[in-house]
Amino acid sequence: MSTAQVQRAAEFIWLTGRVLDQRRLEHFVSESQATKEGVLAALAGFATPDGAYAYGLEPDIKGPVPQPITAMTALRLLDEIDALDEARAAPITRWLGRQVTADGGIPALLPATHDYPRPPWIEPPAEPLGSLLPTARIAGLLFKHGVTAPWLPAATEFCWAALDAMTATHPYEVHCCVVFLDHAPDRGRAAKAADRLGELVRDQELFQGRRVVPGYAETEFHYAYDFAPTPDSVAARWFTEPEMTSSLDKLAADQRDDGGWQISWRRWAPTTESEARPGLTIERLRTLRAWGRPA
Repeated sequence: MSTAQVQRAAEFIWLTGRVLDQRRLEHFVSESQATKEGVLAALAGFATPDGAYAYGLEPDIKGPVPQPITAMTALRLLDEIDALDEARAAPITRWLGRQVTADGGIPALLPATHDYPRPPWIEPPAEPLGSLLPTARIAGLLFKHGVTAPWLPAATEFCWAALDAMTATHPYEVHCCVVFLDHAPDRGRAAKAADRLGELVRDQELFQGRRVVPGYAETEFHYAYDFAPTPDSVAARWFTEPEMTSSLDKLAADQRDDGGWQISWRRWAPTTESEARPGLTIERLRTLRAWGRPA
């Protein structure tokens, strides 16, 4: 990336970002121990007494009650700053262990979602059901960093079974599956499952803005870089070089005049856009850097 591109993004985040996003920006720029500690301090502000996270850490999930999808976000941020280890993960994995369903999966949301403001497309579950979103991403991140949990073997089998049975999917589920397949210890099985999943992504035309998935916003398209944010991901093999190149060209060009990238999902609350854009901007910068792309 060019210095100018990062500078424009930085100005946007300094102007609009939450403390957490400003701290993440500092770490993106310098990756020092001090900036890592800054992100950890900001993340601690979203922690709940039982070891999980809430309070809008995931901008679309409101209220003080922790949810598995918010715990997934906390793990993702710890991974981002390379601070996900046994000690830091232990409170989160203990809490997640209490949410595991009979089939070994982890639900995305718990019934308590009903008690606080939520997007209109979210219907709180009467009974929690295991889901690849978030189970696959959570398991994948734990594998990546060598973190253990008593429930992880059952969650792993849940993911394999769901992947084997999959006949249809949607982008956010695929994103989680890719993290699992990038880091699952059984590399042979992961390679085969990744090939099948990639075929499904292509068959359903889930990339390059080819179609809107039912239930998604009219502008909520996903591109090759969304599925393969780094060149060493299993998903990078799903796309031709021209497809990957054109998606990265689009990503670089989509930086707005204010320096940030825009969200594509529905704006259901006054803060949806303002809270989500700075974090998304950091993710876009990270993807461009991973692929070695200039502005």
